[in-house]
Amino acid sequence: MIRFQFFLFLTLFTMLWSVCPAQTAYPLILDERDRAHITNEILEDRFNNLLPQLMRREGIDLWILISREYNEDPVMKTMLPAEWLSARRRTVMVFYDGGPGTEIEKLAIARYDVGLLKAQWDVNVYPDQWEALVEVIKKRNPKKIAINTSETYALADGLTHTEYKRMMNTIPETWRSRIVSGEKLAVAWLETRSEKEMVLYEHIAHISHLIVQEGLSEKVIQPGVTTTEDVVWWYRQRVRELGLDTWFHPTVDIQRADPDNFDHLRTFSKRPDRQIILPGDLLHVDFGITYLRLNTDMQQHAYVLRPGEKAVPASLEAAFRQGNRLQDILVSKFAPGKSGNQVLLEALVQAQAENIAGTIYTHPIGFHGHAAGPTIGLWDNQKGVPGQGDYPLFYNTAYSIELNAAVLIPEWNKTVRIMLEEDGYFNEAGFRFIDGRQEAIYTIPRQ
Repeated sequence: MIRFQFFLFLTLFTMLWSVCPAQTAYPLILDERDRAHITNEILEDRFNNLLPQLMRREGIDLWILISREYNEDPVMKTMLPAEWLSARRRTVMVFYDGGPGTEIEKLAIARYDVGLLKAQWDVNVYPDQWEALVEVIKKRNPKKIAINTSETYALADGLTHTEYKRMMNTIPETWRSRIVSGEKLAVAWLETRSEKEMVLYEHIAHISHLIVQEGLSEKVIQPGVTTTEDVVWWYRQRVRELGLDTWFHPTVDIQRADPDNFDHLRTFSKRPDRQIILPGDLLHVDFGITYLRLNTDMQQHAYVLRPGEKAVPASLEAAFRQGNRLQDILVSKFAPGKSGNQVLLEALVQAQAENIAGTIYTHPIGFHGHAAGPTIGLWDNQKGVPGQGDYPLFYNTAYSIELNAAVLIPEWNKTVRIMLEEDGYFNEAGFRFIDGRQEAIYTIPRQ
């Protein structure tokens, strides 16, 4: 098995790459077999070192996850071994914490092991799978039994109605009365990043940045010819060529000078279902990848130089700095125990005091793109989000810092929105962007 030294190699490789901008090849992207090794090694580390902490933090001593094939609980999907692409028949996972000083028991109510989970169903003794589950519960006599039900988080609500009824009709009342929602435990499992995962995340975010930047360059865009849709599908194709995946369809859009002042641009760029990229355009892309079960989500900008221009107009650069400043304000408000709604309110108050017209819609990221954890605003709700926004921040969590600053560009006779999104990590040392952030608008062509 590939050992942890491999993670150190990935980190060093990424550091070396960052000082070699003339290179055109991408950093190392693993083949399928090595990805499986790494995925399983990460999962084993999370089971052995992270799960005990989270179960004890939330006061849960037995956690049950149940799914049928192709209708998997989102949490279970993150716990399946790399070789399992879905649950099989009915897959039942049980995790039992016997208390400090003991290891978490990892059990499968199945006739075969599920990765690291040991099979606990002897069909010769218990012909019915539910009876085998009841026997496991009886032997351990837990005080609290968590199941994945949640009114707040879809990702923590993975137990289907049918399976819930079957389970409740089978488990004796003695233990049925101890069943509680596992919402907080499920969210904790999904949102908490391990040390090994964060070594990988540096590499994954760097690859994602390189793809974004390549798409926003003269390698892909010929002004007057290339359309926004061309660039969107270039991103989709590039991801596939690199052996990666994405969790959403990218978007590429344009902000440009008021067409009343530049009527020739309006005429030239309008073709049915196509928006042609032209000199003087401010481009914006929203893009992310999925690799080794982790996701990225990024938004960046590029400006298409007009003939004779050598740099981005000063007014756009000043607008971009307001976007960066809004990022700084938001992440400065991060603190453990604060709710997403508290962070949102504090950041908006300071932004207003600094005359920044900001909108904040930041979300956790990790196993999922729009992941479980504290929501910090929605683009159409800047007053706080009930439920998800009330959830507190914890250390060792990752976020997509997503927001925009609206700035008037006088020579364009309009307001533009600097729409930025960068992935970051929050721990005891504070907040940091995982692979840095865009701090100036790119130019096409590069200068």
